[in-house]
Amino acid sequence: MPTPRETILAALHARLSALPATALRDDVLPERVPAEGLLILRDGEPGEPEVTLSPLTHHYQHRAEIEAVVQGAARDIAFDTLTASIGAALAADRTLGGLCDWVEAEAPRPVDLPVEGAASLKAAVIPVVLHYSTADPLG
Repeated sequence: MPTPRETILAALHARLSALPATALRDDVLPERVPAEGLLILRDGEPGEPEVTLSPLTHHYQHRAEIEAVVQGAARDIAFDTLTASIGAALAADRTLGGLCDWVEAEAPRPVDLPVEGAASLKAAVIPVVLHYSTADPLG
């Protein structure tokens, strides 16, 4: 049985997979970026939990990251559309179907990536904070 952490990350990946862009999880940047864009979900760090007693509960603010990448002549508009669609997908259900307490994306940190012999890529890392609680940090 998967842990709450894995269940939440899988649900986030499923939510991103519903977007027109190709969504990968913890994968390397492929040689070709699809025309609709590319999203790579990185599991990130759960960080140090707040702990409450009786019952023992670990409260996490897990920081996952989404790498968003677009390529092409209209990459600025494509990038804006892609990031807005990520925001809309997360805002549609901030609890990922009741799996976590809250999901909140932070502002993207965009960068242009030059590619030799091709149009440059526009990419950003979008931090996503997942708030959830569990009785066991390993289970």
